[in-house]
Amino acid sequence: MSNSKNQEILFMNPVFKQNIWGGNRLATEWGYEIPSDTTGECWAVSAHQNGDCAIKDGTYAGKTLSQLWREEPELFGNVNSDRFPLLIKIIDAREDLSIQVHPDDVYAAKNENGSMGKTECWYILDAPENATLVIGHNAKDKNELIDMIQNGRWTDFLREVPIKKGDFIQIDPGTVHAIKGGIEILETQQNSDITYRVYDYGRLTDGKPRELHIDKSLDVITVPAKSVEDSIIHVREDVKNQLNPLISCQYYHVWKMDVDDNMQFAQEHPFLIMSVLEGDGTINGQKIQKGDHFILPNGFGQVQIQGKLQMIASTTAVE
Repeated sequence: MSNSKNQEILFMNPVFKQNIWGGNRLATEWGYEIPSDTTGECWAVSAHQNGDCAIKDGTYAGKTLSQLWREEPELFGNVNSDRFPLLIKIIDAREDLSIQVHPDDVYAAKNENGSMGKTECWYILDAPENATLVIGHNAKDKNELIDMIQNGRWTDFLREVPIKKGDFIQIDPGTVHAIKGGIEILETQQNSDITYRVYDYGRLTDGKPRELHIDKSLDVITVPAKSVEDSIIHVREDVKNQLNPLISCQYYHVWKMDVDDNMQFAQEHPFLIMSVLEGDGTINGQKIQKGDHFILPNGFGQVQIQGKLQMIASTTAVE
């Protein structure tokens, strides 16, 4: 049974993170108020303790998403998880991010105070011509992996993959990866903030190199790396006014939506997270525009979106 609480769209106030590699596009292109011109991350939908979004308006205005998850579980379909399971970010990489890797749930729970692991996926919002990402590596076995990392054989080790705007990439735990300068992405990931840096180009912050996590990285890097074809999904452009599936894995389902005039569907998931990437319009009569991020609660029912919009939607795969 739906009630009026479940009919309310939960709009988020994002949290911003400053990074050595960040830029200012979150202000110039997205219209957000950012703390500085080195703002790398917009945590758009997050209940993580390192960046907990507050609800913008309505019945729950000012409450954080983590609070709502605890206090009103029925809004989220009573999903069996002790924390909100996903985290949505926009990343503006003015410069290259470090070469990094994330652990899985088992390793993170044991070694990172009960944290979730980090499986993530990226929708490429923008990329320069001839852009590449680091996805995976070339070591054939564990011995070669150790040799390449400990002896700094980065050119041999790293696998660079050409990408373009509109590509979609799944990054499983254990995958060596790095976002390169000039690339902007929308990231859907597990609710985790655990990153192991393998290499940071010798960059200095306040005169000191950033911490590396070589031992943990060697523990979790998948050897050999899986094939690139298994990571990159080329998104169909021609699907209008429907939920176009990008990926389903054990943690999330993600869709792209190109709304042209009018789109209708029923919200039948435990909850549905939506991000507006381009354009403007209305959802069930409420105005939405580029840069808005919101959640449609469990039992929301019929959804009607009007206007010209490009959106990404996601939900948890955890029952």
